[in-house]
Amino acid sequence: MKKFNIRQVVLDTETTGMNLSYPYYIGHRIIEIGIIEIINRNITKNYFHTYINPQQTISKEAFNIHGISNEFLYKKPIFSNIVDNFLNYIKGSELIIHNAQFDINFLNYELSLLKKNFPKIEDICTIKDTLKIARNLFPGKRNSLNSLCSRFNIDKSKRNLHGALLDAKLLAYVFLFMTTEQNSFELKFSKEKNNELENLFKKFKKKKLLIITASNQELKLHKLNLNLIKKKCGFYLWKK
Repeated sequence: MKKFNIRQVVLDTETTGMNLSYPYYIGHRIIEIGIIEIINRNITKNYFHTYINPQQTISKEAFNIHGISNEFLYKKPIFSNIVDNFLNYIKGSELIIHNAQFDINFLNYELSLLKKNFPKIEDICTIKDTLKIARNLFPGKRNSLNSLCSRFNIDKSKRNLHGALLDAKLLAYVFLFMTTEQNSFELKFSKEKNNELENLFKKFKKKKLLIITASNQELKLHKLNLNLIKKKCGFYLWKK
Protein backbone atom coordinates (compact mmCIF):
# COMPACT_ATOMS: atom_id res chain seq x y z
CA MET A 1 0.00 0.00 0.00
CA LYS A 2 1.34 3.43 -0.94
CA LYS A 3 2.08 5.69 2.03
CA PHE A 4 0.90 9.28 1.65
CA ASN A 5 2.83 12.02 3.40
CA ILE A 6 0.58 14.26 5.46
CA ARG A 7 2.36 17.63 5.60
CA GLN A 8 1.44 20.16 8.25
CA VAL A 9 3.30 23.36 9.04
CA VAL A 10 3.03 25.18 12.36
CA LEU A 11 3.38 28.95 11.99
CA ASP A 12 3.90 31.90 14.29
CA THR A 13 4.71 35.56 13.65
CA GLU A 14 5.91 38.58 15.58
CA THR A 15 4.83 42.09 14.60
CA THR A 16 5.59 45.76 15.18
CA GLY A 17 2.47 46.12 17.30
CA MET A 18 -1.27 45.71 17.47
CA ASN A 19 -3.95 48.37 17.35
CA LEU A 20 -6.96 47.86 19.58
CA SER A 21 -9.30 49.12 16.87
CA TYR A 22 -10.38 46.90 13.95
CA PRO A 23 -8.79 46.08 11.60
CA TYR A 24 -5.94 45.72 14.08
CA TYR A 25 -3.29 44.76 11.52
CA ILE A 26 -3.54 48.01 9.54
CA GLY A 27 -0.49 50.15 10.23
CA HIS A 28 1.63 47.33 11.64
CA ARG A 29 4.03 44.95 9.94
CA ILE A 30 5.45 41.46 10.40
CA ILE A 31 9.02 41.34 11.73
CA GLU A 32 9.52 37.58 12.21
CA ILE A 33 8.10 34.37 10.77
CA GLY A 34 8.82 30.94 12.25
CA ILE A 35 7.47 27.68 10.82
CA ILE A 36 7.93 24.08 11.96
CA GLU A 37 7.19 21.17 9.62
CA ILE A 38 5.26 18.06 10.68
CA ILE A 39 5.05 15.05 8.35
CA ASN A 40 2.96 12.04 9.39
CA ARG A 41 2.84 13.46 12.94
CA ASN A 42 6.63 13.68 13.19
CA ILE A 43 8.40 17.02 13.63
CA THR A 44 11.12 17.30 10.99
CA LYS A 45 14.28 19.40 10.82
CA ASN A 46 13.01 21.23 7.74
CA TYR A 47 11.94 24.53 9.30
CA PHE A 48 11.49 28.04 7.91
CA HIS A 49 12.66 31.10 9.84
CA THR A 50 13.32 34.69 8.93
CA TYR A 51 13.47 38.13 10.48
CA ILE A 52 12.05 40.98 8.43
CA ASN A 53 12.85 44.68 8.33
CA PRO A 54 9.41 46.34 8.69
CA GLN A 55 10.73 49.77 7.64
CA GLN A 56 8.82 51.35 10.48
CA THR A 57 9.15 51.77 14.25
CA ILE A 58 8.32 48.89 16.57
CA SER A 59 5.91 49.89 19.33
CA LYS A 60 7.10 49.80 22.93
CA GLU A 61 4.28 47.40 23.80
CA ALA A 62 5.37 44.92 21.13
CA PHE A 63 9.06 45.24 22.02
CA ASN A 64 8.24 44.32 25.63
CA ILE A 65 6.64 41.12 24.34
CA HIS A 66 9.26 39.88 21.87
CA GLY A 67 12.37 41.99 22.58
CA ILE A 68 13.12 42.55 18.87
CA SER A 69 14.44 46.03 18.15
CA ASN A 70 14.64 48.17 15.01
CA GLU A 71 18.42 48.18 15.38
CA PHE A 72 18.48 44.38 15.20
CA LEU A 73 16.25 44.36 12.11
CA TYR A 74 18.05 47.17 10.26
CA LYS A 75 20.00 44.86 7.89
CA LYS A 76 17.37 42.12 7.65
CA PRO A 77 15.48 41.54 4.36
CA ILE A 78 12.17 43.27 3.67
CA PHE A 79 9.02 41.18 3.14
CA SER A 80 9.15 41.37 -0.66
CA ASN A 81 12.56 39.66 -0.57
CA ILE A 82 11.34 36.63 1.35
CA VAL A 83 7.77 36.28 0.07
CA ASP A 84 8.50 33.73 -2.69
CA ASN A 85 10.44 31.38 -0.38
CA PHE A 86 7.74 31.76 2.26
CA LEU A 87 4.83 30.97 -0.07
CA ASN A 88 6.67 28.04 -1.65
CA TYR A 89 7.31 26.58 1.80
CA ILE A 90 3.68 26.67 2.98
CA LYS A 91 1.87 26.07 -0.33
CA GLY A 92 -0.46 23.07 -0.31
CA SER A 93 0.09 22.25 3.36
CA GLU A 94 -2.22 22.32 6.36
CA LEU A 95 -1.33 25.46 8.28
CA ILE A 96 -1.47 25.13 12.08
CA ILE A 97 -1.73 28.47 13.94
CA HIS A 98 -2.78 29.53 17.45
CA ASN A 99 -5.46 32.21 17.13
CA ALA A 100 -5.12 31.82 13.38
CA GLN A 101 -7.04 34.89 12.22
CA PHE A 102 -4.48 37.22 13.82
CA ASP A 103 -1.54 35.84 11.81
CA ILE A 104 -3.56 35.27 8.63
CA ASN A 105 -4.74 38.89 8.60
CA PHE A 106 -1.19 40.16 9.03
CA LEU A 107 0.16 37.88 6.30
CA ASN A 108 -2.58 38.79 3.85
CA TYR A 109 -2.03 42.47 4.61
CA GLU A 110 1.67 42.10 3.82
CA LEU A 111 0.81 40.34 0.55
CA SER A 112 -1.67 43.07 -0.40
CA LEU A 113 0.97 45.79 0.10
CA LEU A 114 3.11 44.21 -2.64
CA LYS A 115 0.33 44.80 -5.22
CA LYS A 116 1.34 41.73 -7.26
CA ASN A 117 -1.92 39.77 -7.06
CA PHE A 118 -0.52 37.18 -4.68
CA PRO A 119 -3.18 34.67 -3.54
CA LYS A 120 -4.49 34.91 0.00
CA ILE A 121 -3.04 32.46 2.51
CA GLU A 122 -6.36 30.62 2.84
CA ASP A 123 -6.40 30.06 -0.92
CA ILE A 124 -3.13 28.09 -0.94
CA CYS A 125 -3.40 26.31 2.43
CA THR A 126 -6.00 24.74 4.64
CA ILE A 127 -5.93 26.37 8.06
CA LYS A 128 -6.40 24.80 11.48
CA ASP A 129 -6.72 27.02 14.57
CA THR A 130 -5.29 25.40 17.71
CA LEU A 131 -7.03 27.98 19.91
CA LYS A 132 -10.40 26.67 18.71
CA ILE A 133 -9.26 23.09 19.31
CA ALA A 134 -8.11 23.98 22.83
CA ARG A 135 -11.37 25.75 23.67
CA ASN A 136 -13.33 22.66 22.62
CA LEU A 137 -11.09 20.40 24.70
CA PHE A 138 -10.80 22.69 27.74
CA PRO A 139 -13.87 24.97 27.85
CA GLY A 140 -13.69 27.73 30.42
CA LYS A 141 -9.94 27.29 31.00
CA ARG A 142 -6.97 29.42 30.01
CA ASN A 143 -5.79 28.30 26.59
CA SER A 144 -2.80 30.51 25.89
CA LEU A 145 0.34 28.82 24.57
CA ASN A 146 1.95 29.04 28.02
CA SER A 147 -1.12 27.50 29.68
CA LEU A 148 -1.26 24.65 27.17
CA CYS A 149 2.46 23.92 27.57
CA SER A 150 1.95 23.69 31.33
CA ARG A 151 -1.09 21.45 30.87
CA PHE A 152 0.86 18.99 28.72
CA ASN A 153 4.13 19.26 30.70
CA ILE A 154 5.99 20.75 27.72
CA ASP A 155 9.23 22.51 28.67
CA LYS A 156 8.77 26.24 28.06
CA SER A 157 11.68 27.39 30.23
CA LYS A 158 13.41 29.08 27.27
CA ARG A 159 10.35 31.20 26.52
CA ASN A 160 11.36 34.30 28.45
CA LEU A 161 10.19 36.40 25.49
CA HIS A 162 7.99 35.56 22.54
CA GLY A 163 9.86 34.32 19.48
CA ALA A 164 8.24 33.05 16.29
CA LEU A 165 10.38 29.94 15.78
CA LEU A 166 10.40 28.86 19.44
CA ASP A 167 6.66 29.48 19.76
CA ALA A 168 5.98 27.51 16.56
CA LYS A 169 7.98 24.58 17.94
CA LEU A 170 6.14 24.66 21.28
CA LEU A 171 2.84 24.89 19.43
CA ALA A 172 3.80 21.88 17.28
CA TYR A 173 4.16 19.76 20.44
CA VAL A 174 0.91 21.16 21.87
CA PHE A 175 -0.91 20.38 18.62
CA LEU A 176 0.36 16.79 18.58
CA PHE A 177 -0.75 16.29 22.18
CA MET A 178 -4.20 17.78 21.55
CA THR A 179 -4.82 15.67 18.44
CA THR A 180 -3.43 12.35 19.66
CA GLU A 181 -6.01 9.57 19.55
CA GLN A 182 -5.78 6.30 21.45
CA ASN A 183 -6.72 3.79 18.77
CA SER A 184 -6.55 0.71 20.97
CA PHE A 185 -6.33 -0.15 24.64
CA GLU A 186 -4.92 -3.59 23.85
CA LEU A 187 -1.71 -4.33 25.74
CA LYS A 188 1.04 -5.61 23.52
CA PHE A 189 3.80 -7.80 24.95
CA SER A 190 6.88 -9.37 23.46
CA LYS A 191 6.89 -13.12 22.72
CA GLU A 192 9.03 -13.78 25.79
CA LYS A 193 6.64 -11.79 27.99
CA ASN A 194 3.64 -13.64 26.62
CA ASN A 195 5.31 -17.00 27.41
CA GLU A 196 6.12 -15.79 30.92
CA LEU A 197 2.50 -14.76 31.53
CA GLU A 198 1.19 -18.04 30.12
CA ASN A 199 3.45 -20.12 32.42
CA LEU A 200 2.38 -18.01 35.39
CA PHE A 201 -1.29 -18.57 34.54
CA LYS A 202 -0.75 -22.38 34.31
CA LYS A 203 1.04 -22.37 37.66
CA PHE A 204 -1.87 -20.68 39.43
CA LYS A 205 -4.40 -22.84 37.62
CA LYS A 206 -2.92 -25.99 39.20
CA LYS A 207 -3.20 -24.56 42.72
CA LYS A 208 -6.33 -25.15 44.81
CA LEU A 209 -7.99 -21.91 45.76
CA LEU A 210 -8.40 -21.22 49.48
CA ILE A 211 -12.04 -20.44 50.25
CA ILE A 212 -12.80 -18.55 53.48
CA THR A 213 -16.48 -18.58 54.51
CA ALA A 214 -18.13 -16.06 56.80
CA SER A 215 -18.56 -17.07 60.44
CA ASN A 216 -22.00 -17.27 62.12
CA GLN A 217 -21.28 -13.99 63.95
CA GLU A 218 -20.35 -12.24 60.68
CA LEU A 219 -23.52 -13.54 59.03
CA LYS A 220 -25.67 -12.22 61.92
CA LEU A 221 -23.99 -8.78 61.71
CA HIS A 222 -24.53 -8.75 57.95
CA LYS A 223 -28.23 -9.54 58.41
CA LEU A 224 -28.58 -6.73 60.97
CA ASN A 225 -27.00 -4.27 58.51
CA LEU A 226 -29.41 -5.37 55.77
CA ASN A 227 -32.38 -4.85 58.07
CA LEU A 228 -31.13 -1.36 58.95
CA ILE A 229 -30.78 -0.51 55.24
CA LYS A 230 -34.27 -1.86 54.54
CA LYS A 231 -35.72 0.16 57.42
CA LYS A 232 -34.07 3.36 56.17
CA CYS A 233 -34.51 2.91 52.42
CA GLY A 234 -37.49 0.56 52.17
CA PHE A 235 -35.61 -2.11 50.22
CA TYR A 236 -32.24 -3.63 49.38
CA LEU A 237 -31.47 -5.10 45.98
CA TRP A 238 -29.03 -7.85 46.85
CA LYS A 239 -31.25 -10.01 49.10
CA LYS A 240 -31.91 -13.41 47.53
